Amino acid sequence: MHPPRIRKFVIPCLYIYAYNAAVMFQCLIFCHRYIIINALLLYIISSVYVPGGQAVRAVSSAAGLGGVGIFRDGEEMKIIIDAFGGDNAPSEIIKGAALALEEFPELEIILTGDAEKTAAEVEKYPQAKQRISIVHAPELISMDEPPVTAVKRKRHSSLVEGLELLKAGEGDAFITCGSTGATLSGALLRVGRIKGILRPALAPMLPNNNKGVLLIDCGANMDCKSANLVQFAMMGDIYMRKVIGVERPRVALANVGTESEKGNELTHEVFPILAADKNLNFVGNMEGRDVFTAADVIVSDGFAGNLLLKSIEGTAGYMTSLMKREFSSSLRSKLGAALLMPALKRFKKSMDYTEYGGAPLLGIDGVVLKGHGSSNAKALASAVRQAVRMVDGGVVDTIKQALTAQAEQSGNE
Repeated sequence: MHPPRIRKFVIPCLYIYAYNAAVMFQCLIFCHRYIIINALLLYIISSVYVPGGQAVRAVSSAAGLGGVGIFRDGEEMKIIIDAFGGDNAPSEIIKGAALALEEFPELEIILTGDAEKTAAEVEKYPQAKQRISIVHAPELISMDEPPVTAVKRKRHSSLVEGLELLKAGEGDAFITCGSTGATLSGALLRVGRIKGILRPALAPMLPNNNKGVLLIDCGANMDCKSANLVQFAMMGDIYMRKVIGVERPRVALANVGTESEKGNELTHEVFPILAADKNLNFVGNMEGRDVFTAADVIVSDGFAGNLLLKSIEGTAGYMTSLMKREFSSSLRSKLGAALLMPALKRFKKSMDYTEYGGAPLLGIDGVVLKGHGSSNAKALASAVRQAVRMVDGGVVDTIKQALTAQAEQSGNE
């Protein structure tokens, strides 16, 4: 038996010796010093600082992507879905609707599209079909059709029929993954703007390490006036408060510099108006490099906003392909990637558009959501959650109230 004092000294030494032997063995095999230890340490660090993906779950939950919505007292909510909008329609759209019905037991869904084909898909989900109704809409608006012409001519298309149902009060919200142009045109022509709103805006959520960032507008209005951007700021602020749960959203103006004198004629006009609005937490101009950290709402005209959105999508796609190439370039890289896989999956999830549902069309007199054209079942289910939050939060009514308050304030002045 060794004395206790010696054992206390020897045992740690044995652990250190075993560690060094393992490192030397790995170095001999892979000819790259400490690659395994470094990758393992990086994995441990990522696990400590992102425990169980808590930050990712926080984004999903706050963005209306987790948990059950609070339905209005005594009323069942009905969501209208364009069953034939998108690249993966109708199979993935109807599958997503079934997933949403599992999550929301009190929800009902109305599907618009070819009745026979839609019914055949619905039969695959016997537990959900009791709460699904179908409205026959045999026509289809393709992505390459002129939006206004298609909406006017194809009145029995799945998209137009859905908007007509929303206008008639047959449902509480409408979701489509079809043509963006046709959705914008149809919403304006069939549902109409909120009285007082000059132009509706398309507002997607951008992922970050918090609750996400709302970009408004991202392509609905290429040429804007200062009054349009002021309304965009107001609607974005309401959406983030009512749907995402940000108590006092930071509102920023997209610009080429942070100084107030930077930008073009439009930003020069808008800046002092937003700065003087006591109802907004306006934090000034925001450069493109600060998209994910500087604000909760980014206000822009549709032209610059679309460029910003597509640049982010392109960069994310390029970085993903670059990482895949590098991680598969050698045995050492593949082994390191295997150790980092949990952290990489969390990273991928935080950047996954399917977690964020669709882009709301704010300013329309009804809840309208535009999903990504390649949406799968998961993305459609997320869009339904988002629609539930918008209806529960009373986004449309709150915008109307804000406009009324602004009109009264202007009258008093």
